[in-house]
Amino acid sequence: EAQLVESGGGLVQPGGSLKLSCATSGFTFDDYAIAWFRQVPGKERERVSCISTAEGTTYYADSVKGRFTISSDDAEKTVYLEMNTLKPEDTAVYICAASFGRDIRLEDGDDYEYWGQGTQVTVSS
Repeated sequence: EAQLVESGGGLVQPGGSLKLSCATSGFTFDDYAIAWFRQVPGKERERVSCISTAEGTTYYADSVKGRFTISSDDAEKTVYLEMNTLKPEDTAVYICAASFGRDIRLEDGDDYEYWGQGTQVTVSS
C-alpha cells in the first residue's frame, strides 16, 4: 500500500524557516514525481514545488521561487521542502503527492495518484 507521511509543520514568525518532510513507502520512488501542494480553506489548491529524482528536475511556483528548496533522499525515499523567508501568505496545509511518470510539469491534482494527509504551516507573529 502506497503511503506518504508529512511532518515538520508548525508555527513560525514571519521571516522564519521550516523544513517539511514527506516520507514515502509502497511504490517505486524513482518512477514518480513528488510534489508539494498547499491548501487554504476557500482558496484553490496550489502546487508549490515538484521533484523528479530520476530526471534530476525540479519545479517551483513563482510565489515561492528563491525562498523554497525541494530535495530528496533516495535511500530514505523522502522528499523535503525547505522554506525560508516565510510570509503570512504561506500559511496553509502542505500536502505531498506522487505522480507516476516523473513529469514535474503536471499541475492538476488529478494527475497525482497518491496523497499524504498534510501538515499545517502557520506564519504569524
